[in-house]
Amino acid sequence: MKKKQMIENVIHGLFFMLGLITVGGVLLITVYLVISGIPAIHKIGLIPFLFGTEWAPTKANPQYGILPFILTGIYGTAGAVLLGVPVGFFTAVYLSKVANPKIKELIQSFISLLAGIPSVVYGLVGMLILVAGIQRLFYVSDGASLLAAMLVLAIMILPSVIKMSVTALDAVPKEYEDASLALGATRIETYFRVSVPAAKSGIAAAIVLGIGRAIGEAMAVMMVAGNAANMPNSLFQSVRFLTGAVAGEMSYAGGLQREALFSVALVLFLFIMLLNATLNFFLKRGIK
Repeated sequence: MKKKQMIENVIHGLFFMLGLITVGGVLLITVYLVISGIPAIHKIGLIPFLFGTEWAPTKANPQYGILPFILTGIYGTAGAVLLGVPVGFFTAVYLSKVANPKIKELIQSFISLLAGIPSVVYGLVGMLILVAGIQRLFYVSDGASLLAAMLVLAIMILPSVIKMSVTALDAVPKEYEDASLALGATRIETYFRVSVPAAKSGIAAAIVLGIGRAIGEAMAVMMVAGNAANMPNSLFQSVRFLTGAVAGEMSYAGGLQREALFSVALVLFLFIMLLNATLNFFLKRGIK
């Protein structure tokens, strides 16, 4: 008995240490970004940095305004969510409640494969097919645009939304649905008025995870969005995301430009934290 208790204590201690390592990693990243990002914001000025409309660090009179990047990130993420979440949600309902086991297993295999594809492959396919398609379909000079980034991000968030939503829907007790059917509800009414509300916490978590994936993506959006520091005034305009600014310039930047890129990373980090905290707050209130 003592040996069993000792083993349990060791396992609990190991799990506790792993949890501390995770928290410590987050704190380390936070502290590093704050220390590295604050000096540039102090030199440039908070208002010119956040609300400046021009990013031109190589000019004779350098400009470090990141408002175009911030707006591009917001628009791109919102577009990806509006396009991807409904598709993912209805696919999850179909797989969990309608599809027969063989079809469900086959489609889930493809979804798992979709989740494992590297982002550079999404970007390459998007650049060769999607960008060219937008150019021909809408008669624009260049298909590398905000619209292309939205479509690629919408596809990339599908695996997260579908897999977590299916798991949540599968966990709903069958007795709930049986009771609804016994009361005269149709299967479709049961799925959307009983099963989905019962699984809404898991579906909400899937949406939050999808939003986080869309905000943090860099390589794919760099390849299909044009990576030009323009204000996002049109869906067909070449744009640059916050992630694209850091990934595209960090390798050769120096001096204030390098410090400003750390500041961009800090803004992105704080933006993701704030968004996740806000979504979790409202979702928990809604679930209760």
